[in-house]
Amino acid sequence: MKLTKHTDIALRVAMRLAVLDEAALPTTREVAESLEVPYNHAAKVVSRLQHLGVVEARRGRGGGLALTGHGRTGSLGRLVRELEGVGDVVGCEDDPPCPLRSACRLRGALAVAQEAFYATLDPLTIDDLVRPPTGPVLVSLSARPDTG
Repeated sequence: MKLTKHTDIALRVAMRLAVLDEAALPTTREVAESLEVPYNHAAKVVSRLQHLGVVEARRGRGGGLALTGHGRTGSLGRLVRELEGVGDVVGCEDDPPCPLRSACRLRGALAVAQEAFYATLDPLTIDDLVRPPTGPVLVSLSARPDTG
């Protein structure tokens, strides 16, 4: 199973926020630059993470992004399910629809495999993902130098 780029960026943003000092909250732009992802993608991801209660965005002086307690300790499997949305692994109902859709066993087998994938992630949290050796690498990331 392959995750969407949106989910990949969302998980990396959450992991980055999990290791940063809350005394100096980063902006969306700073997180995007440190993770080397386009700002527009990061902004959409941050908005979605905010909606899910994973990230808090504070405006104004001293503002920035912070990972919430729920974002830090909530189930990774649940988060990935929310980010990926509901849907089949294969496009049985695409245009044109698959001619096997009324009698296919593949669709069911793939649904079971997809749930097994999520179930493997269920006991994990963002905090689990940022344990060494990952956390120190995330801390060491800095924004790319401004070339403009």
